Amino acid sequence: MQRKLILSSPLLEITISRLCQELIENHQDFANSVIIGLQPRGIHFAKRIHQELQQITGIKIPFGYLDATFYRDDYRRRELVKANETKISFVIENKRVVLIDDVLATGRMVRSALDAMTAFGRPKKVELCVLVDRIYNRDIPIHADYVGKKVNTLDTEKVLVELQEQGHEADKIWLITDN
Repeated sequence: MQRKLILSSPLLEITISRLCQELIENHQDFANSVIIGLQPRGIHFAKRIHQELQQITGIKIPFGYLDATFYRDDYRRRELVKANETKISFVIENKRVVLIDDVLATGRMVRSALDAMTAFGRPKKVELCVLVDRIYNRDIPIHADYVGKKVNTLDTEKVLVELQEQGHEADKIWLITDN
């Protein structure tokens, strides 16, 4: 197994700040916007984005996290999977939803999240923000509106995001190749 470092501090902090500035430019006062992190790994990145947005703007932005396990198209084909917590204490009806995940690969998880969100209302608009976009890897035609870093990957390669919030010593994003 080979590991190649593709992003770490301080470039990661700059990337997050840039994404926040793009979100502020498009959402301005966030009056009709909410942020939802995708379980399990996207919530750590989503919390960072949410905290920085609130710090920059001084505005309280509704934040939640969503688990789409039971909406996955391969749910019954997989071994027993433990679901994660969904915590959305607000209605998303007619809101602009920023769905946040760490890595966009095939698009299947995002599709599942879109299905799962309908339990909380019909959003006015859904935008996708990802830290890493594994381009050329889609099974479903889904694209991100806000991207931290685009990475060309093969099907045999994986992107591993290690954040301090997950218990890692430092923030690092790796491209892992199985030999």
